[in-house]
Amino acid sequence: MHTSDETDDETDKAFKALADPTRRRLLDLLHERSGQTLGELCGHIDMARQSVTQHLAVLEAANLVSTVRRGREKLHYLNPVPLHEMQERWIEKFERPRLRALSAVKRRAEEVMSDKPTFVYVTYIESTPEAVWRALTDAELTASYWGHSNVSDWRPGSRWEHRRTDGSGIADVVGTVLESEPPTRLVTVWADPADEDNPDKQSRVTFDIHPHADIVRLTVTHEDLPDETARGEVALGWPAVLSNLKSLIETGSPLPQEPWLVPSR
Repeated sequence: MHTSDETDDETDKAFKALADPTRRRLLDLLHERSGQTLGELCGHIDMARQSVTQHLAVLEAANLVSTVRRGREKLHYLNPVPLHEMQERWIEKFERPRLRALSAVKRRAEEVMSDKPTFVYVTYIESTPEAVWRALTDAELTASYWGHSNVSDWRPGSRWEHRRTDGSGIADVVGTVLESEPPTRLVTVWADPADEDNPDKQSRVTFDIHPHADIVRLTVTHEDLPDETARGEVALGWPAVLSNLKSLIETGSPLPQEPWLVPSR
């Protein structure tokens, strides 16, 4: 749990980051199209590449921008969570209509402009990369906080299954391990068992695990979703699952109630 001093420090970083017009312009660009490379962003900013990199570092330190490695490229995503926290503290109690408008901006800011929707979620865990990796790949641990066991040898090219824990052995999700770099990166294909051989009906989930001192930043990127309905479903599911994972790692127990059963309204 964050202390009030830690929360104020995070807020200070966010306000400082937003005070610069170049950084606001970078956020605008990522709002228009999230998931851009440094080169793409530099194409819209009349500034040296090194200077743009420094501005992005400030935004990342303020948690306003998150990054995901894709091969040799580094993609930048707008992270609306600090903005939402600022609006709750400074706007909600004064202007509820504006809060609703900003919430709509938040939803749009999370979208990657591509043929299929993408959802990105970032969380911070007091742990080590090794412990987070094990929590994502160990069948018994996943069963304890996810309600399903993730089963595979987690080697590139291997099959993986998201099996029910009721003893039936039924897998509700299956797929292939595309990349496996313990303990920092795991890329998997997700599909309904009936669509396992149909690439058009598959999605991709990437787990990026980035250590910083005593904490870990876990970024989950769920791509190639079939439509906005599916994106809305994973936007509810991933925060619930990852909150349960975070609780298990930090306290030794998952949350006392299954978070995905909490009504959305």
